[in-house]
Formats: sequence, structure tokens, C-alpha cells
Amino acid sequence: MNDQEFRIKRKFIIKLGKALHKFGTPAFRLEAHLTKISRNLGLEGNFVISPTSMTFVLHHDEEQEYNHLARVKPGDLDLGALARTDELVDELISGQRNLNEALERLDDIAEKPNPYGIALTMMAFGLSAGAFAMLMNTSWNDVFWSAILGVFVFGLVHKAESSNKMAEMLEPLSAMLCAISCCAIALIDPSINIPVVILSGIIVFVPGLALTIGLAELAARDLISGTARIMDAMMLLFKLYFGAVLGLAIGHALFGYVPSTSSLPLPDGAVWAAVPLLSIALAIMFKARIKDSPWGVLAGIVAYFSAILGGHYIGDTIGIFFGALAVGVYSNLYSRWMKAPASIALLQGIVILVPGSKTYIGLNTLISGETMLNQAQIGSQIFLIFMSLIAGLIFANVVVSPSRTL
Repeated sequence: MNDQEFRIKRKFIIKLGKALHKFGTPAFRLEAHLTKISRNLGLEGNFVISPTSMTFVLHHDEEQEYNHLARVKPGDLDLGALARTDELVDELISGQRNLNEALERLDDIAEKPNPYGIALTMMAFGLSAGAFAMLMNTSWNDVFWSAILGVFVFGLVHKAESSNKMAEMLEPLSAMLCAISCCAIALIDPSINIPVVILSGIIVFVPGLALTIGLAELAARDLISGTARIMDAMMLLFKLYFGAVLGLAIGHALFGYVPSTSSLPLPDGAVWAAVPLLSIALAIMFKARIKDSPWGVLAGIVAYFSAILGGHYIGDTIGIFFGALAVGVYSNLYSRWMKAPASIALLQGIVILVPGSKTYIGLNTLISGETMLNQAQIGSQIFLIFMSLIAGLIFANVVVSPSRTL
């Protein structure tokens, strides 16, 4: 292998790694994928990936070795770009593209705009907030106001994309403004459950999925990335909680305390509509390709109702294990059938199960001593749910081995 060939191969691997990191690939999957690609290109690679840094060590022989260290920002989930990048790697390995074409294609994928546009994404934010409120078994009033706040939060997110100052304070500012808004809404709708509506409005920020991925990385003994991701998620949770507390204090000072009144609860079958609606919203927010979206929506349905079925027989908390097991097996089968990354279906299913909301509720109980919902032993529930999730995913990979590293 001459120097020019070695140079372009290492350039592609480094660019591929940064792209996949940007698209939200977990560290242990990314390291395994880059190792596999390096060998297919005739190189030996060693990689150390964390949410904020990447180290590449590539060599062909003793005379051709290259080290590259990069400082990066934590990536955001972009399942459409992830799928396109995986297809690109397949085309390169099969000889349909050369390395120069693959490098150009990586740039095209990274610069591709959101396929759903602003209007649909805004609707997805509102839909996710409203659907989550339905899962919390609250009232139609709360579902309506949660959806309104979800749309409002999208406006803040959209503004933050063009403002660095806004991006730095996005999460606590969103929680604070949602809390103030809820206090104002209580003047015209005293039946509103303020804590639940605040949580539903900011549910897109609650880092349940990040905590789950961090624990999965620790389970895979990727200790640096797992620890960093969990600490980052916990700090985000603290920022959200502080923003909500500050907003409630300001809201009560401005509008006073409004005595709450009872409202009609949701019908028993509302959850049957909530899960598909939330799954559809997640497919849009995660930018999944239209042809992949139905598989992601089905993953959410499989995960939730498998967990419900398991919980019916052995308890709600441990029932999450069966939900994770079912969606893990489903995702691996999807990867085999569709020749696509299992993450496309897996992440859309797992996010339905992650106890992000329970973690927020547990934090509120720990700090204020007040319970948002009538849920006893919330701390032990959170721990068992996380452990059940990780165990279910590990067992799923044993039942149906993954055919791809992503």
C-alpha cells in the first residue's frame, strides 16, 4: 500500500467516524464498526470514542502509522443520515463506489436538510408532548396544554439553531418558560396538573435515552464513554429541574397560587392511541427516512405492549425486561431482513420504555419531598427499569445475534 492510498483510506475512516458520531451512534457500536471497516480496507485500527473526543490510531505496517485526536460535540440522533451512511459503506465495500466518491457522498449526507421540514417537526413536538401526557394517564385538559407547550418548545429549539447564546441555555430556559406558562394557564383552567404538564412539555429534553445508552456502554465495558454520557445526562436533568423550579417560583409570584380542581380522566383505551402517536412523532424528530418510519413505529408498539404483557404476569418493573427483549429481537431481525442498522428500529422502540420521566419525578421527590404522581418507591423502580432494559438488550443479542455493528 503506497502513501497516497494509505492517506485517502485513513481520511475516509476518520471522516466516517466523525459523521457517525455526529448522527448519535453509541461509542461501543461506533468503535466496533470502525474496526470492521478498517479491516475491510486493509488497515488495522484502534479507536477510543467518547461523547466529546475521538482518538484514531491507524496503521498498515510498522512504517505506515497515523494518529488522529479530535475534539467533538455530543451528537444528536439522525436515523436517516445513519441509514444513508451505512448504505454508503456497503457500496464502498462492494465496489460500487471508490473512496473519492464515498468522501463526497459523506459530505452530501451531512449537509442534507431535515426531510420533514419545519411544519411537520413542529407538529411532532406537540404530538410527542400530548401523547406522553396521555401515557401519564392524566386528563384531556392536560393533554391539550401539553401539546401547546410542546409546540412552544419547538419554537425555542428552532431559535437555538441560529443562536449560540440561546443554545447554551435552551434546556433550563425551556423548563422555566413552560413552568411560568403553566402558572398562567391555571388562571383560565384550574384543572391543569401543573407538574405533569411541565414534564410533558419538556419531555423531548429529558435524557432517559442518554442514560440508557450510557448504561449500555458501561455494560459493554466502554467505561470512559459510558461514564461521561451518564454524567452529561444527569447534569441535563439537573438543569431541567432547576429551570422548572425557578419557573414555578416566578409564576406563583406573578399569578399567585390557583386552587386546583378535578377534571375528567382519560378513557381506559387512550394508551392504545398514545403509543402509536408517540412513535410517529419520534420517527419525525429522529429524522428517520420515510421508508424506515413504519418499522420504527412498529418497534415502539412492540416494545410497549410486550412490556405491558410481561408486567401483567410478573410485575410492571420487571416487565420492562420483556419489552426490551422483544424490541431487541425485532430490531436484529429487521437488520437482517432489510440489511440496515438495527439502531434505526431499536432506538425508536427503546425510547418508549426508558424511565426518563420517572427519573425526573424521582429527582423531584428526592429534593422537594413532594410526589407528582402516586408512585411509591420511585427510586427502586427507576433502578430496576434501567437494569431490566440493559438485561433485555443483552439477552436479545443472544437470542438473535446482530448481523451488523451499527
